[in-house]
Amino acid sequence: MTAGSRGDVAPYTGLGHGLSRAGHEVTLVTHGCFEPLVAGAGLRFHPLPVDPREELESSRGRGLHRSTTGVGKLARVVALARALVGRMTDDLVAAARTHDVLLLSSSLAPLGHTVAEGLSLPSLGVYLQPVAPTREFGPAVLGGGSWGAVGNRVAGHGVGLAVEHVFASTVPQVRARLGQPPVRAAAGLRRRERQRWPVQHGFSPLVVARPRDWRAGLEVAGYWWPYDRQDRLPPQLRDFLEAGPPPVFVGLGSATVPDPERLSADIVRALRRAGLRGVIQRGWGGLEAAGDDMLTIGEVPHALLFPRVAAVVHHAGAGTTAAGLRAGVPAVPVPIQFDEGFWAARLVALGVAPRAVPLRRLSVDALASALVRATRDTGYGERARALGARIRSEDGVTSVLAAVNRLSG
Repeated sequence: MTAGSRGDVAPYTGLGHGLSRAGHEVTLVTHGCFEPLVAGAGLRFHPLPVDPREELESSRGRGLHRSTTGVGKLARVVALARALVGRMTDDLVAAARTHDVLLLSSSLAPLGHTVAEGLSLPSLGVYLQPVAPTREFGPAVLGGGSWGAVGNRVAGHGVGLAVEHVFASTVPQVRARLGQPPVRAAAGLRRRERQRWPVQHGFSPLVVARPRDWRAGLEVAGYWWPYDRQDRLPPQLRDFLEAGPPPVFVGLGSATVPDPERLSADIVRALRRAGLRGVIQRGWGGLEAAGDDMLTIGEVPHALLFPRVAAVVHHAGAGTTAAGLRAGVPAVPVPIQFDEGFWAARLVALGVAPRAVPLRRLSVDALASALVRATRDTGYGERARALGARIRSEDGVTSVLAAVNRLSG
């Protein structure tokens, strides 16, 4: 069960496919608009209402751009999510009634765990970001900056309570519906901690090592790669790649931007100033570029395209960050919101990106300078290739499979 944008769904197609190949019957429960993403992965599909793109493009969703701080943006997201989560509850309960084990993303864990308890079902967290408080770094959703050991822990607990607040009105209704007694707000978070509720994290320990102060039951499994049916690039893209030196990929995934025309123009100017060709992905932000040295594309599997580019410029979402690391190519992260600042900082710390260029501070000069360093300083490419080889050797599904087998006994 997962909710959110494409990046919050795609990794679970690969995880589900791996569990299915091991003999489990798997259903992906998520927004109906993502059914084509699941097709062919050998999974069942249970649609949830709410179109995340439609919500991000609404007046409420556009309001997120007016918050420049992580805390301010988190508050707006909590308010938006609270308004939407009640519309998904009926389908979450209905899907759970026909299954034996619930695997829950961090975006639905408080509600999903309540449903699992009400139906006496075992459950497991399958998270794409580090969520539990730690002294080692600040909350990923706030960008991951550090407030010191104590401050990091306090901020982590605060974010956990904010997430519980999203479900403050729906959890009591579900508990009553499933015959559970009422509890105080945030009691679910404390109960999951007391139970040492198990959580598997879908990122590489080479990218984020398991924090030393995490409790037992919180494990780092390794990446879960999206299941891709497509095994060939579109002819127009293949021709473009073969017509010159490796281009730079630019894409902001499911992020929306206030002024896509101006941003597109700045990106093209930066690429040309750096002497580079570009493959520009439209994404939800609607980027566009024209000219013999530029190609605009729609959705293309990152696993097919990224190994053939000189560098990737992206919003540093968890999934795109993982894809670039897997391909072994340098990056120029352009974080926009939420956990993207955290992943951008990890890319810089790992030595595979020269610097982050946050969208709100992006200029032609800043992006062009970062591109020159990423593509001409051979150290970034060498480190990216070495790290990519190690990440490709990992298996993120095995740890989850063992945990599911323990639960389904």
